[in-house]
Amino acid sequence: MSYDFVPGLEGIPIAESGISFVNGQEGILEYRGIRIQDLAAHSTFEGTAHLLLNGNAVTAPARDSLTCDLTHHRRLKDKVLNVIKCFPESGHPMGALQATVAALGMFYPAKDVSNESENYLSCIRLIAKLPTIVAAFERLRTGEEHIFPRDDLGHAANFLYMVTGDVPHPVSVRALDVCLILHADHTMNASTFSARVTGSTLADPYSVVSSAIGTLTGPLHGGANEQVLEMLREIGSLQNVEPFIEAKLKNGERIMGFGHRVYKTRDPRAVILRSLADDMTDQHGASELYDVALKVEEVVTERLGAKGIFANVDFYSGIIYDALGIRQDAFTPMFAMGRVAGWLAHWLEQLTDNRIFRPTQIYTGAHNMKYIPMK
Repeated sequence: MSYDFVPGLEGIPIAESGISFVNGQEGILEYRGIRIQDLAAHSTFEGTAHLLLNGNAVTAPARDSLTCDLTHHRRLKDKVLNVIKCFPESGHPMGALQATVAALGMFYPAKDVSNESENYLSCIRLIAKLPTIVAAFERLRTGEEHIFPRDDLGHAANFLYMVTGDVPHPVSVRALDVCLILHADHTMNASTFSARVTGSTLADPYSVVSSAIGTLTGPLHGGANEQVLEMLREIGSLQNVEPFIEAKLKNGERIMGFGHRVYKTRDPRAVILRSLADDMTDQHGASELYDVALKVEEVVTERLGAKGIFANVDFYSGIIYDALGIRQDAFTPMFAMGRVAGWLAHWLEQLTDNRIFRPTQIYTGAHNMKYIPMK
C-alpha cells in the first residue's frame, strides 16, 4: 500500500473540534464562535476558561462557581513546594513547570478519565495551580520565600502578587489578564496536538498537560517571545533598526516576532497586544526598548507587509511581560498559564469520541539484511 507523505502533517485535519477557529486570510480568531476582540474587551481569563471548557452556555452562576473553585485550589501542598525547592536554581522555568505538573498527578490521582466530576476537578487544579508553580519557582530560584496566593485577588492579579509581593496596578492586571485570554487556544498547534495524542491513550490529565508543556519548550513553538526581547536588546537603539533589518533580509534570516504559519494578514492578537503595550507605556513611562519595537514593526511592515508578513502575538507579548517585571526565561511558562485552558478543553473534547492516534509511516530502510554478530 502506498501513502502520500506530508511532512509535519501540514494541512491534514486530525480532529473535528468546536473549540476555536482561525481564518488566516481575514485575520479572524474565535473561541466557541466568539471573536477574540470581544473576549479581550469584555471577558476575564476565568470567564474565557469557562467558555473553552464548557461551551457557550456560560451562565453567571456557573462562571462564578468556576472562579470560586479556582480561588480555592491555587495553593500548593508543602510536599509539592519541597519538590520545587529541589530543582537547580539554574534550571529553566519550563523544566520546573513540566516536572511539577507531572508530580501533581501523583498527589491527585485521576486515572479514571470517564469520571466527569474528577475531570472537572483536575481541570480546576491545573488552571489554578500553574501560576502558583511558575511564581513559586521564580522566587525560590532567587533565594526568596514563596508567597501564598490571596483569595481576594483574581487570577492575573494573584500571579503578579505572588511574583513581586505587591498588589499590582489595575493596568498591569488587565494587561496580563488579556494576554492569558489571547494565549488560551489557537486550534491544532503542536502542543495541543501533543495533548490530544496523549489524551487519546486515556492517560490522566496531568500527563496530558505535562506532555503539552514539553512540546511548548521547543524554540519553534513557545520560545519566540523570549527571542523577540533578545533581538530588540541586540538592536539597542533607534538608529540601529534599519541597518539591522536590512542585514537580516539580505542574509535571508528570520526576524523574530513576524510572520505566522496561519495568518497571512495582521494577527488579531498582535493588534490587541499593541494597544495593551501602549497602555503599559502610559503607566510605566516610555522606554527605548518599546520605541525600538515600534520602529522595527514599522520597518518590517514596510518591507514585508505586501507579502503578508506582519507582527505576530509573540512580538508584543514579550514586551508586555518585560514591562510587568517578568524575567525573560519565564515568558514561555506564562504562555502555558493561558494555554492550559485550551489544552484541557481539547482533552475533554478528545474523550467525547475517543480513538487512539496511530498514524503510519513510509519505510525508507533496507530489507533482508543479514545479522552480523558483534565481536
